[in-house]
Amino acid sequence: MHAKRIITILVILIVLISAITTLTGILSEAGPGRFEYESIRGKTVIICGEGIYKHMSADVAVQGIAQDYVTLFIGIPLLLISLWGYRKNNNRSRFLLAGTLSYFFVTYLFYTAMGMYNYLFLAYVVLMGVSFFALFNVLNSFQLNDVPELFREKTPSKFVGGFLIVNSVAIALLWLSVVVPPLLDSSIYPDALQHYTTLIVQGFDLGLLLPIAFVTGILLIKKRPLGYLIGTTYVIFLSILMLSLTAKLISMASVGVEVLPAVFIIPTFCIISISCSILMLNKIKKKIRKSINKLQT
Repeated sequence: MHAKRIITILVILIVLISAITTLTGILSEAGPGRFEYESIRGKTVIICGEGIYKHMSADVAVQGIAQDYVTLFIGIPLLLISLWGYRKNNNRSRFLLAGTLSYFFVTYLFYTAMGMYNYLFLAYVVLMGVSFFALFNVLNSFQLNDVPELFREKTPSKFVGGFLIVNSVAIALLWLSVVVPPLLDSSIYPDALQHYTTLIVQGFDLGLLLPIAFVTGILLIKKRPLGYLIGTTYVIFLSILMLSLTAKLISMASVGVEVLPAVFIIPTFCIISISCSILMLNKIKKKIRKSINKLQT
């Protein structure tokens, strides 16, 4: 089976299954409503009590719904648009597809690991796996050493690379401000832990996503092939992710949750991420040259 056909099938699967999961998250309402719950650490948590996220804390449940809206109305259309362009051998669409698939992979990695168990668990697992293998195949379609040739002269590699470094450091400091103070005053458990087993978002960010962004930023500044490939993919992924985080902040604020200082940091990074994505995409040559295209068309 041709690689392009495999990617097409995987993307269609992601579209269909994620449409079901997001609509379920948005529309499901069954449940007793909000109630108080005492965690194993003695902390009183307000539980959502309604819909697919009924066992999540109320402030986290609204974040899940907000992200479902972004995935449904931005993530899925971007997948379809980029797939269409990719099938026509458009370089920009290939990078856009890689970045959007990265968003789906990370999103459902978090849903699988952090979301309280519900009847969509297997759907989350499938989305995580399928988006990973689709992303792997798209990235593997590039001839790494030839990637810089896909970009025109005066590509803002230093600016975009610098932003990736600044973003990774800033978000790391934000998460460390959550984790470190309780360790210093011996209370150990941050308030953000609520009734969950551990800090999944902070853990994956500090251990994986932020180091990847930091190293990629350095490689992009040095104009290395891997920097161009992962850097462009990462800022596209980051643009969609920051849109979802901005939507989450709005939802949290609407239910009275304190959102400082993230309410200033995240929307700013969202705007810069989108700007960086546009700058990088505009510098990509449109058509995939046959000499560097590994896919059988």
